[in-house]
Amino acid sequence: MVEWTEFEKTTIQDIFSKMNYEVVGPQALARCLIVYPWTQRYFGKFGNLYNAAAIMGNPMVAAHGTVVLHGLDRAVKNMDNIKATYAELSVLHSEKLHVDPDNFRLLADCLTVVVAGQLGASFTPEVQAAFQKFIAVVISALGKQYH
Repeated sequence: MVEWTEFEKTTIQDIFSKMNYEVVGPQALARCLIVYPWTQRYFGKFGNLYNAAAIMGNPMVAAHGTVVLHGLDRAVKNMDNIKATYAELSVLHSEKLHVDPDNFRLLADCLTVVVAGQLGASFTPEVQAAFQKFIAVVISALGKQYH
């Protein structure tokens, strides 16, 4: 079980309370698909992913990015039991979708960039440290089924 300080819990809840899910989620997923094009192989049914403009304007990418961010909201609400919260998603991604677990880290890196851009100067090193810890716990929980 992960130990959270009061600062970490408050910071994570504050970040997500300020976040526009319909902006941040799509931007993070689109950035991941553009920066790491090999991740596109999991989204073959999303249609045109041929270039950055197509990805940024793809409504299926936007919708799934929003879904992913709302999925993170589940972890925010269950910070003391993230592993159990993501047990089913871990099975889905490993056994049915066969997603390479490294892709969770790649998406998390892109999410961090987008969140930093949204929060600006308030994304201090201390805030980033709390965010990175949270994301690392989520990635670990999603990858649990792979071990």
